[in-house]
Amino acid sequence: MVVKLLLGGLVLLGLAYAIALIRVALARGQLRPGLESIALGAVTNFFDTLGIGSYAPTTAWLKLRRMVPDSFIPVILNAGHGLPTIVQALIFIKLVQVDPMLLAFCIAAAVAGAIVGAPIVVRLPVRVVQAVVGVALLIAAGLYAMSNLGLMPGGGTALALPQSLMIIAVGAYFVLGALMTCGIGLYAPSLIMLSLMGLDPKAAFPIMMGSCAFLMPVSGLGFLRTRRIDLKVVIGLAVGGIPAVLVAAFVVKSLDLTTIRWGVVVVVLYASAILLRSAMKALPAEVAEAAA
Repeated sequence: MVVKLLLGGLVLLGLAYAIALIRVALARGQLRPGLESIALGAVTNFFDTLGIGSYAPTTAWLKLRRMVPDSFIPVILNAGHGLPTIVQALIFIKLVQVDPMLLAFCIAAAVAGAIVGAPIVVRLPVRVVQAVVGVALLIAAGLYAMSNLGLMPGGGTALALPQSLMIIAVGAYFVLGALMTCGIGLYAPSLIMLSLMGLDPKAAFPIMMGSCAFLMPVSGLGFLRTRRIDLKVVIGLAVGGIPAVLVAAFVVKSLDLTTIRWGVVVVVLYASAILLRSAMKALPAEVAEAAA
């Protein structure tokens, strides 16, 4: 019953978000995405479905190609990857078994965290956004490297958690949901945490994807009202991402991702260095302006 309610809620939320996105983009004259953003959405969501994550690669490409201002990046990540992630969640929640109560409580906590975090993100100074996203990329690069080196926790075989651990997991998902709105991906830290608690890593996928699938459109609905967004890029990520998710889930299913992760580590580290350098350069200018 809980799973059916979650799946039904996802479908309704996805439809509502898609309609809102199209209406706002049409009103702003930004309904036609470019080929680059469509290709970016296809590639990042394809590998996201296979477990490599989409936030860090997307952030790196947006920064390296200077497709949008730095302050737009967290908003675009949440608004653009929302619909493809809903498709992921519909597939994995239906196919992969996990305790329905753990699934529902973690999703609710992540959404609550995103509701708290979203209004803060759109008001953050550009320098702060650059610093937060730069640090997030460093963390992502470290997690990718750990995965390739076999240092990630193996996990257990459980499909549910005892009450004490479930309370900790729910609290952690509230924090992770808030951090998602800042451009910090949820998948890797969530997988590590749940694996250390003894949960089967496969069972973590519907929890991770379900949480992101609910919180990203919820925060995205608020982000659509801000001017810190490029709706052409957002729509491009969605248009390219949705079919790529279906191909990855039902056609390819699995790949040897080790080499790809090492490539992502190099690109992500470079993008992180650029962002952090920009953040540090902005600080003296702001101090001088305040003094004046």
